Amino acid sequence: MKRVHLFISGQVQGVFFRAYTQAEAKKLGLSGWVKNTNDNRVETVFEGQKAALDKIIQWCHLGSPSAKVEKVEVVWEKAEGLEGFEIRY
Repeated sequence: MKRVHLFISGQVQGVFFRAYTQAEAKKLGLSGWVKNTNDNRVETVFEGQKAALDKIIQWCHLGSPSAKVEKVEVVWEKAEGLEGFEIRY
């Protein structure tokens, strides 16, 4: 079990990025959360198998159909054993 913490910049708010991220995470069997930040980025944490984490990182470089991702910051952390995937507000 691994954990990755991402900060995604660009046109990523107001384009259903969080909902698409939640759907993609569930499809890949990942746990975690996603939220908008006050500085117009999206912050997200994923926990799961390394192969699935690699796939979600690649997906985050594209994002939802209307998103225009400019940068994805990736920080590997120690897994905490999260369950489910939620959108935080």
